[in-house]
Amino acid sequence: MNSYDFNRELRLLTPEHYQRVFEKAHRAGSPHLTIIARKNTLSHPRLGLAVPKKQIKTAPGRNRFKRLARESFRLNQHQLPQKDFVVIAKKSAASLSNDELFKLFEKLWQRLSRPSRG
Repeated sequence: MNSYDFNRELRLLTPEHYQRVFEKAHRAGSPHLTIIARKNTLSHPRLGLAVPKKQIKTAPGRNRFKRLARESFRLNQHQLPQKDFVVIAKKSAASLSNDELFKLFEKLWQRLSRPSRG
């Protein structure tokens, strides 16, 4: 049975991990957020978050966005390919409801999971 934990091994932890993803990645985006991805050599996907104060002004807003991103990733981790993902928030993400954000994440995870993506 699949585990739906979100432990340390499923996270991008160091600046080097993030830098590697940014170097040579493909992206899926919307007006509210962008997800960039790059293949990794592990047996599972990993998630990193970039939610700048400049984009989402309040701490509760940033925390809500990160919580929803982590939850969406956690629930979809077994359908995702072996890639490192970095979710980048944009200003308009703060105005979406939780449900709208969740649906948007679902759509972008599916787009990045297509086999044609490198």
